[in-house]
Parts: sequence; C-alpha cells; structure tokens
Amino acid sequence: MKPTLLILAAGMGSRYGGLKQLDHLGTSGETIMDYSVFDAARAGFGKVVFVIRKSFEKEFREMFVSKLEGKIDVELVFQEIDKIPADFNVPTERTKPWGTGHAILMAKDVINEPFAVINADDFYGAGAFEVMAKFLANGVSATEYAMCGYQLCKTLSDFGTVSRGICSVDGNGFLTDIKERTSIECKNGKIIFTENETEIELDENVPVSMNFWGFAPNLFDYLEEKFSAFLSANADKPKSEFYIPFVVDDLMKEGKVKTKVLPANATWFGVTYKEDRPATVAKIAELVKQGLYPEKLW
Repeated sequence: MKPTLLILAAGMGSRYGGLKQLDHLGTSGETIMDYSVFDAARAGFGKVVFVIRKSFEKEFREMFVSKLEGKIDVELVFQEIDKIPADFNVPTERTKPWGTGHAILMAKDVINEPFAVINADDFYGAGAFEVMAKFLANGVSATEYAMCGYQLCKTLSDFGTVSRGICSVDGNGFLTDIKERTSIECKNGKIIFTENETEIELDENVPVSMNFWGFAPNLFDYLEEKFSAFLSANADKPKSEFYIPFVVDDLMKEGKVKTKVLPANATWFGVTYKEDRPATVAKIAELVKQGLYPEKLW
C-alpha cells in the first residue's frame, strides 16, 4: 500500500499577510504545495490529503485540487474551531483552531495507511520526500515513527525571527528530546534565541524539526487521547495550541514509540515573511533551470 501525504493548509499565514498556501511562486504560477505534491508523487506516495478551513474550500478546489485530477488521489478534510469532543465547549475568546495536532486528527477517517505530515508553506526538497517514502515503505511501525531533520542554519529567515523544534538525537539516530524555541535569529554571526530576555546561543548544525513527520495510523488513537487531556487542562486558555511535537515527545517519554531522525539531504526554504518571497521565487527558478523540476509541473 502506498503511503499518504497529509498537508496542513488551514493556517491563514498571519505573519506573511494572506493565504500564502495559494501564492504563485513557481515558474508557471505553481504554489509551494504543488512542488510538495509533485515530489511526493514521484517518490511513491499514492494519495494526498489537505487539511483546510471550510471557508476557502471553493477557492481551494478551483485553484488547486482541479489540476491534480488523474495525477494523484486527493481528499479534503476541514479543521474548524468547534471540531472537538462533545464533552467540551469552545471558549468565547477562542478565535482559531487548536494547532497542528488537532489538524492531523481531522484526517482520522480518511487515512488508514502509513502517512507523512508536512506544512503547506514549506519547500522541503525532493530528497526529503525520497527518504520519508522509503521509511514509510520499510521502517514505520506502531512503535517507530520518523521525522526529517534539517540543519538549523539552513532554516532561518533574513527578515525576522523563526520558531523551530530543536532536536537531540542519540547515537542510533533516534530523537531523544525536542524543544520548541521561539524568536530564533542570526545575530552578530551567531544563531541565538531569546528566553526570559536572555539570549542563548544555538549550534548552527543542530537538527531541527520543520514539521515533516512520518507516522503509522495508530497515531490517531494517541491524538484523540492526548487532545482530550489537552482540552481538560487548556480549554479555557484562548491561545493554547495542541502541537504535534508535544504529542510525539510525550509518547517517547512514555516509552510507546521511538522516532527516527532522517537526514533530509535537501534544502528547505519557505515564506515566513512577505520579504522572503522574492528569494523563494528565485530559488525555485534556479531548481527549474538545473533541470530538477519541469518548467510547468502539471
């Protein structure tokens, strides 16, 4: 059975200023998602599932889904603020859904096979999809998941701070710890993050998570259990988020799963800020010029 690619596309891109998932960045007007789907299909993925908001379903189908017909199986699922267990209520102050863990949970009814998870607005590179497809075909199990690890220095923005999951890896290549660090930037030749007004230096080569995960379908049962626990503790906090790295970290500490860190062997880039856009357009054009992608994907 071919693995599935789950793309998290429900965010509205507040820092970028608009629905960046549908921004035309490729040489023939492609989005970053187009390149992800193209890379996944040629790496051996058989289906793509998009997590979106119901409010832009029509635009998404017309602009994106229609061109994939006949090329790869496609499903849409919807992440909405009120899609929570019946014994919980949405606080009136809540304005957005509950984070990446909640987004993945929305696909529970349409994924029954090993699957990868990515962000819609990150360009992960063909090599990353190849190593993940190989893992999902041969290595994944109910007790062994994976993530693609990228070098921190290759994931920064020149135009503002970023948040990254900083990873610790043991001698066998398994993740031992992941810590979400915010406000990471390059400053005076060093990479630092700020915590409690203190600047702390980070190793430029430390592996980081860019939210490219590989899972067995038993993850959904864990997500349901963990999401209910999260709501019990945080439902009254309007800005709290149920992040997938936190779930994976919990499962590892409970001894339920191990997570293999797969060297991505690929260049990551994205559009965290509007100012990142011209460089991203230029990088994609260069990959096309090198013959790594056709000028028109579909």
